Amino acid sequence: MKNIQKPPVVSKKVLLPFILITSLFALWGFANDITNPMVSAFKKILELNNTQASWVQAAFYGGYFTMALPAAFVVKKYSYKAGILVGLALYALGALLFYPAAAMENYFFFLLALYILTFGLAFLETTANPFILSMGAEETATQRLNLAQAFNPLGALSGLLVAQVFILRTLQSDDLDAQGNSIYETLEVTAKASIKTADLLVIRNPYVGLGIFVLFMMVLILLVKMPETRKEENVEGMWDSIRRIFKKERFVGGVLAQLFYVGAQIMCWTYIYQYAENLGIDNAHAVNYAYAALGIFLLGRFLCTYLLKFINAGKLLMILALLAIVCCTGTIFIQGIGGLYSLVLVSFCMSLMFPTIYGIALNGLGDDAKPASAFLVMAIVGGAFMPVLQGLVLDLGGTAYDDVRIMGVPEVNFSFALPLVCFAVVALYGYRALKVYDIR
Repeated sequence: MKNIQKPPVVSKKVLLPFILITSLFALWGFANDITNPMVSAFKKILELNNTQASWVQAAFYGGYFTMALPAAFVVKKYSYKAGILVGLALYALGALLFYPAAAMENYFFFLLALYILTFGLAFLETTANPFILSMGAEETATQRLNLAQAFNPLGALSGLLVAQVFILRTLQSDDLDAQGNSIYETLEVTAKASIKTADLLVIRNPYVGLGIFVLFMMVLILLVKMPETRKEENVEGMWDSIRRIFKKERFVGGVLAQLFYVGAQIMCWTYIYQYAENLGIDNAHAVNYAYAALGIFLLGRFLCTYLLKFINAGKLLMILALLAIVCCTGTIFIQGIGGLYSLVLVSFCMSLMFPTIYGIALNGLGDDAKPASAFLVMAIVGGAFMPVLQGLVLDLGGTAYDDVRIMGVPEVNFSFALPLVCFAVVALYGYRALKVYDIR
């Protein structure tokens, strides 16, 4: 009996395009994780409450919802390459807008810049994910996407490094006196205004540098031949695709699971700083726990890509979602450093989730994967409104993180009941992928 050789995850003929498109996964990971600490930074510099500060994430992830479907139209009508180039242009524009935002010292201008920046990320994710899936055989598609997504946390780690070294350690508004109290809050108006101007410039500079680098990447990809050229397709064909995909329960369930997963991820990575601060750890040191979270996220991504060779994707998704629920329970009820360790461990459980939900939901959709991809990217809007809900919980009783106790724990601990519920939805989708959708 002949052995049937499994097709390669990435063939040699598409290796260069695969590497270039995979580099984009790191590029939007950088944007995500340089922005997560900005919730806490803007809160202190501009003296906002937790809910107001959470609008950083609402603006950032709201851009995905706004622009994902237009991105799918561009890809459907033109090509994957066209979608990527438009995405890089918008990404660069949003990053460069930090320059006038800092000059005007206007919080809403910063939010607008982030909103436009994520227009670009929406184009990139809507385009790059199905592009990677299409670069080979369908039976290796989920594994290929997990491999590409494994480079996302490398970008995220770089974003955190820049945030720590060039922003958090430099912010004067984060300085404490010998008793651990904020110096910034006690200053007179003129002194405070001077520090505010200086700190906003500190935030501005890395984003402007990022915008220039993204323009360089846009030129590079413009010059490289990609393995696909699309002929123009009419809009009616797009709407036919949309009608077809929404009749498929596996796809609709994937959109819902992705919405809750992204909401959980952004809550866990954004509010790790507030959780640590409640334990007496300032932002410049709390970022070390964010490093640890991303480190084990990266390790988990590579490990799970390997495990998918042997374990059903739905089964592995369900197992890790259940483990995430256990870790969230520890985050809520273990008070002290043990609870922070539990929060860090959630990241290992999350490592598999985004690309695997994506792969399961798009499995077998063929060319309908393009508009389907747009709705999965729109589901990233979970990262926009769920952190705001968590901010509302943190503002119960005041802007501190231990104003009230709920079920015997500070409100910052209890707020992680929100990601716990999100992981329960992901676990259910993994179970249905295993038992109902018969995903191999």
